[in-house]
Amino acid sequence: MSLDKVLSISGRPGLYKLIAQTRGGFIAESLLDKKKISVNMQHNVSILSEIAVYTLQEELPLREVLSKIKTKENGKATSISHKESKDKLEEYFFEVLPDYDEDRVYASDIKKIIQWYNLLEKHNMLDFDKKEASSDEEE
Repeated sequence: MSLDKVLSISGRPGLYKLIAQTRGGFIAESLLDKKKISVNMQHNVSILSEIAVYTLQEELPLREVLSKIKTKENGKATSISHKESKDKLEEYFFEVLPDYDEDRVYASDIKKIIQWYNLLEKHNMLDFDKKEASSDEEE
C-alpha cells in the first residue's frame, strides 16, 4: 500500500487507512483496532506521503526515512521503543539519518516516526517502495 492512503489524524492514536471519500470528508480505518471512523474537514489530517523530515541539506520524504529504518532493522520492528528517553531516541535516529537537522526535528517527531514505522511493519505495509516506484514508471 502506498503512503498516499495512510493518514495521521490529530488527536487520535495510531495511523489510519483511507477507505472512502464522503461529501463532507472521508471514512478511515484504524490500523490499531480496525474500527472505522468518519473524518470531517474540521479534523487536522496528515497524509504520510506528504510528510518530510528536515536534514541539513534538504527535506527527506518520510518514505525514504522509513526505508532507511527498514534497512537498518532488516525489515523487522525497531530495536528501540518509542517510549525511550530523548537521548536514546536521538542517538537511534542519528544512526538512521546522520544528517537530520537536530534543531528542527524534535524528540516527539522521532517518537512518532518510530511508532509509525512499527505500526506499518506490523501490518506488512513497508513494501511501498516497489509499488510507488512502479506507479512512477507508469506515468
